[in-house]
Amino acid sequence: MKFGGNPVGDADAIIRAVQIINDHLHQGHEVVIVTSALPRVTDELVEISEVAVKGDLEAINTFLKKNLERHMEIVRKCIHDPKILNEVNNELTRTSGELSEILRSVAHLKELTSRSKDFLLSFGEKLSAPIVCAAVNDSGAAAEWLTGCEAGIITDENFGEAKPLMDVASRKIRAKIEPMLKTRKVPIVAGYGACSPHGITTTLGRGGSDYTATLIGASLDADEIIIWKDVEGLMTADPKIEPNAKVIHRISYGEASEMAYFGAKLIHPRALEPAAAKQIPVRVRSPIHPSTGTLIANNHTVRNEGAVKAVSLVNNVALISVTGAGMAGLPGVAARVFKILGDAGINILMISQSSSEAGISFVTPKAKLQTATSTLELGLLGSELVENITKEDDVCVVAAVGAGMKGTPGVAARLFKAVSDEKINVRMIAQGSSELNISFVVAEKDGQKAIRALHKEFRLEETHN
Repeated sequence: MKFGGNPVGDADAIIRAVQIINDHLHQGHEVVIVTSALPRVTDELVEISEVAVKGDLEAINTFLKKNLERHMEIVRKCIHDPKILNEVNNELTRTSGELSEILRSVAHLKELTSRSKDFLLSFGEKLSAPIVCAAVNDSGAAAEWLTGCEAGIITDENFGEAKPLMDVASRKIRAKIEPMLKTRKVPIVAGYGACSPHGITTTLGRGGSDYTATLIGASLDADEIIIWKDVEGLMTADPKIEPNAKVIHRISYGEASEMAYFGAKLIHPRALEPAAAKQIPVRVRSPIHPSTGTLIANNHTVRNEGAVKAVSLVNNVALISVTGAGMAGLPGVAARVFKILGDAGINILMISQSSSEAGISFVTPKAKLQTATSTLELGLLGSELVENITKEDDVCVVAAVGAGMKGTPGVAARLFKAVSDEKINVRMIAQGSSELNISFVVAEKDGQKAIRALHKEFRLEETHN
């Protein structure tokens, strides 16, 4: 089970999490817990790392003091045994001291490498996991906390978005966790962080605690993985955009993965891969309303009712178009374009190519727009192939997701008619090869209107999935 964000946000939330853990232990289950950082802590670590590069020691001191006090205040409210209270306070003080050392090193050097940043950002979970562990021990159960590295999660050295080395990681996870479970001890694993085969700290990408949980669950052949969130489950749309959005009760791995990729922030985009490979059901639940939630499972066990199951919006993106008459019919042009972008470390969210082959359009993160266009201009302009590279930064991506779209005639017609009726211009269209989604680009100002139009067109407020 993974507890993240608000489910570990304060003393009451941690007490509630411990009650859930004990309920499962009393039912005879073996339980492994993964915890996220407290709400906003990882964002604050990102912010203070940027301040540290400027050498602002006073700001570092202020941050460290407030951060440590925030964690210790929670401890005071949820731990009653004096011995456990003293032990966890000492652990938090030690960890905060280690964080202080890395921040001061960054400030003195005025440099933050990707390797150092991963180490720094892993501290949010290193501070929350000992608190959850202490609370479980305080309740009378037996628990021990581990970093992701100590738990056996081994990755490559792609800092910031490390990829697990599954064969070696699975062996190490089993070797570490299974003996603990046999002695009825509850492993509490700090999510998000991992390490390379050489022991260098890496991270699994923002929201990576979900990934930690599914990696461990798959390695142990768990019966079920439960991700406790501050919402009741995956929704038909973002309720902040569409007030009539409903909880999706059942969904396939593929559909949930598409939703995660296209802006549904409840699940890490890669987190479902290990569970799907082992066909382990994943549940998304809220500790406040534990009886409801979303079951993510095998396609054969999920009833897909309706063509479209959810609609998502991706903001902070940009559209780039590469055109030229010389591109038509010439093999390898697309490969050259995307190699240039790949070598520059720029991710592509979606791609569309004109039937004449004289143009390629694609979407990138807005933060990478300037780098992408300048890199392409240096690599392509002046050749006989490419005549023009244009960019648009006032766009967003709208995606409709649902396994029911596959082989169902007229879905695209309904989708684009609903958008057209709202006088929304579509600038680019793409459909995944899996046929689980149709995604398109519209003006940023029209994104929320498009979401509401599609939600209404496909009657998602009436969903019984």
